[in-house]
Amino acid sequence: MIEYEILKIIWWVLVGVLLIGFALTDGFDMGSMAVMPFVGKTDSERRAAINTIAPHWDGNQVWFITAGGALFAAWPMVYAVAFSGMYWALLLVLFALFLRPVGFDYRSKLENTKWRTSWDWALAVGGAVPALVFGVAFGNLFQGIPFELDNTMRSQYTGSFFALLNPFALLTGIVSLSMLCAHGSSWLMLRTDGALHERSRKSTLLCGAVFLVTFVLAGLWLYAGNIEGYSYAQAIDTGAALNPLAKEVVTNVNHGWFNNYSQYPITILAPIVGVLGGLIVVASAKANKSGLSFLGTSLSIVGAILTAGFALAPFVLPSSLDPVSSLTMWDAVSSQRTMMVMTVVAAIFVPIILLYTSWGYYKMWGKITSKHIEANSHSLY
Repeated sequence: MIEYEILKIIWWVLVGVLLIGFALTDGFDMGSMAVMPFVGKTDSERRAAINTIAPHWDGNQVWFITAGGALFAAWPMVYAVAFSGMYWALLLVLFALFLRPVGFDYRSKLENTKWRTSWDWALAVGGAVPALVFGVAFGNLFQGIPFELDNTMRSQYTGSFFALLNPFALLTGIVSLSMLCAHGSSWLMLRTDGALHERSRKSTLLCGAVFLVTFVLAGLWLYAGNIEGYSYAQAIDTGAALNPLAKEVVTNVNHGWFNNYSQYPITILAPIVGVLGGLIVVASAKANKSGLSFLGTSLSIVGAILTAGFALAPFVLPSSLDPVSSLTMWDAVSSQRTMMVMTVVAAIFVPIILLYTSWGYYKMWGKITSKHIEANSHSLY
């Protein structure tokens, strides 16, 4: 059996991989629908945009479900505190996601302009709201979530939905929204032609530039701003089961979340990749290089998520009320046996899923044109 400490690291990595997989796949689904009403000016163009993701969107959604399941299984306390404390924010995401399957299935059932336009905007909301809220959530992680644990490990959350919408969190929300909109726009560049392709190119350029500016600004805000960073000092050996309260946490105001970057210099590659990806997006969109644009948005997603993960590590859910109550990858995890079983399952099924997904994209590849939509108007979304 793998050592417990190694399993904890493995699952910190695997949860990160699942989040990146979700952002890379379902990210262009949500991003393309968020920009669809703006880049598609005719019904055929909007249907073309929708049908670029038609074979894949429901499969891509599984990454989100799997990430949630992995969070529940690997870090049950994190799941409990986050999903109960930020209930209204997650409910908002859930209701926004409801609009996606209904919109895809019912949007083209009637040949009525108002009907289809209404569903177009519903699909845009279903793509934009989750992208924004996920970014807002990361922004609040850096500021700490207002909860604390009592001696029986019950959590008390004292925050509110509107308190989550603070300036820094809204900035990180824009980072996330612009990043996924650029990803979705570059996907439309790859899969469409004509006027829709050209508007998607302009959207990629705009969203990529917004991501680049806001990503750098968020980093500078964290470095120079008055946001308290946490450092994991040491665990206190209680001789008993894992106890999140049995640790020491050091707080420091001045760029405290940058400690890992100075301690482990290789982690600086993450923000470099994020910025490099943004620069590639802007340059390739100007040059009308669709494949390079999609590569750039993919790099920006990987870089942005790793930047946040490396900065927060080992904290998973920092507490602003009581830093010692913060949940970390070391003390908020499942048992060794549970994590070992999960590791074996992941080692078997994740490669299978990746191979099947790759095969699906290969078989369904090709440009979706307005002529194709008009010729198959009764068999496509």
